[in-house]
Amino acid sequence: MALGMRWIRKSKDIREGRVYTSTFSIVACDPKTGELGVAVQSKFLAVGAVVPWAKAGVGAIATQSYANTSYGPKGLRLLAQGLPPQEVLDRLTAKDRERELRQIGLVNAQGQAAAFTGEKCLPWAGQIVGENFACQGNILVSERVVEAMAEEFTRAKGPLAERLLAALAAGQAAGGDRRGQQSAALLVVKERGGYGGFNDRYIDLRVDDHPQPIAELKRLYELHQLYFAPPSAQDLVPMTSDLRYRLQELLVKLGYFRGCVDGHPSPEFWKALFDFCGTENLEELLRKDEKFDLRILRHMERLAKERG
Repeated sequence: MALGMRWIRKSKDIREGRVYTSTFSIVACDPKTGELGVAVQSKFLAVGAVVPWAKAGVGAIATQSYANTSYGPKGLRLLAQGLPPQEVLDRLTAKDRERELRQIGLVNAQGQAAAFTGEKCLPWAGQIVGENFACQGNILVSERVVEAMAEEFTRAKGPLAERLLAALAAGQAAGGDRRGQQSAALLVVKERGGYGGFNDRYIDLRVDDHPQPIAELKRLYELHQLYFAPPSAQDLVPMTSDLRYRLQELLVKLGYFRGCVDGHPSPEFWKALFDFCGTENLEELLRKDEKFDLRILRHMERLAKERG
C-alpha cells in the first residue's frame, strides 16, 4: 500500500429490514486544477441521486450505507466554515443515533480527507484515506476492493474525472459490491465549470440502472468530453476556405445548407453551421475567433457516414 495511506477496517453486524445504499466510492480533489469529485457504483437503483455531494472551493462527500443524505449539505456547510474533515465527521455523526449504520468519506479543497465506517455496516466494510482522496465501501467481496481503488487512483494520470473512473473500474475488477452491479455516478465540480459557466457542476453523469454501469458511465464521460470539454491544441485549426468548403459539403448532405458550395463565409453558411451545432448540442464548441474546433467536423463526418 502506498506510503501515507491510512487503512481502517470496520463492520461486523448484519441488520434485517433495512434499505442500505451498499456501494463503493471515492472522493477526491485535484489541488492543481481546483476540481473536486465523487465516483460511485452500487447494486442499488440510481445511486447518483443519494451518495455524491460536492461544492467547488469547498469539498466533496460520499454518504452511503443506510445513507443519511443530510450529511451531504450539512457536511459541505461545515467544510465551507473551514472545519477540518475529521471534525466535520465528528459533528455529523455525534447526534446521529444510527451512526453505526452509516458510512461517509469526504475531502476538502486543500486535499485533507477523512472517512467513517460504522460498526454495524454490512461486511465487508471499511475505507482507505490518502493524500487528496478517500475510498470507502460496504457489502464488498473483500478489503481488496478499496485497496485496488486507492492504488489505481494514486497511480493514474490525467484529469481528475478520468482518475476517479479508473479507481472505480479497479474496484469493480477486484470484485466490487458482492451483490453485483446496477448503477454508477460521476460528479466533478470546479468554479464556473458548468454549462455556460453559470454554476460549478462541471461533470454530473448518472447511470441509474444498467448491467454494466461503470462501462456505461465511461461511455457517457466520452460523450461529455465531445460536447463540453475544452479543446486540445490539436483540435483548434484556422477556418480556411478549404475547411469551409468541406463543412458546406457535409451541411448539404445533412440537410442544413442549400447555398453555394464554394468555401466562402456567407451568412447562409454561418447560419447552417450554427443550426447544426445547436441541434447536435455542440454549441459550446463554436468559437468567436478565427479558429475552428475539429470535433465538430468529426461529428459531422460520423453522422454523414451513418446516414449514407
